[in-house]
Amino acid sequence: MPVDLDLATSAAIVGAGAAAGFVNSIVGSGTLISFPTLVGIGYVDRIANITNNTGLVPGSFSAVAAQRKELTGQRSRLMRLVPASAIGGTIGALLLFVLPSRYFARIVPFLVLLGVGLVLLGPVIQRRLKARAGVDPGDGDRIERIGPWLQVGVAFAGIYGGYFGAAQGVILMGLMGASIEDSLSRINAVKNVLAGTVNLIAATIFVIHGGVVWAAAGLLAVGSTAGGLAGSRFGRRIPPNVLRAVIATVGLIAAARLFANW
Repeated sequence: MPVDLDLATSAAIVGAGAAAGFVNSIVGSGTLISFPTLVGIGYVDRIANITNNTGLVPGSFSAVAAQRKELTGQRSRLMRLVPASAIGGTIGALLLFVLPSRYFARIVPFLVLLGVGLVLLGPVIQRRLKARAGVDPGDGDRIERIGPWLQVGVAFAGIYGGYFGAAQGVILMGLMGASIEDSLSRINAVKNVLAGTVNLIAATIFVIHGGVVWAAAGLLAVGSTAGGLAGSRFGRRIPPNVLRAVIATVGLIAAARLFANW
């Protein structure tokens, strides 16, 4: 049954996109806001996931554009990691169509809970990253610790991101924080490029295959673009624990709703 995009519903989608873009640019996990919003409005799980991923792509790259300075000198680093994200994102997006739709309905509540768990583990990851935050990045291209294991980890994060995506950014920050000696802001900028790559490739596959609700995706795109820009510029003024509390609450409510229909 089609969803009626009246003024209130449209405003809710734009707002959810803005919140997701804002959160994605600084910690990841914005899908835990926008995906439940689409489900709550009335879209079925897989269509909501496809539409959500497509609508959040502009927000990913608006965040990247706002962090151009932090990306300076990281070309070699990106050349090693972006292909891994691209491969993972392709596999994950294809799995969404290869596996029967009932599998997604069964799996997604657990993916939401996994995303919430990763968000709540954020302080542990952040402590590790803050221990590195004082490191002088130098030319920013110290890639001696980017080995095959990190590329494999980034690829698996891409598979997860292409299939669903909530807290993909948290996974990437944890992986890179354990292997790259650089400042937190520069690692976060790389994270946004990798997550954006996964989202773009997955969205391309979704568009080719079909299933995107373009009206809702467009509203999400408007919101996520503004949110991504705002998050990259002002997001660190908001206490991280406040963001985590909001994301975890929304995620738990979403999981409870999904399990009720399980």
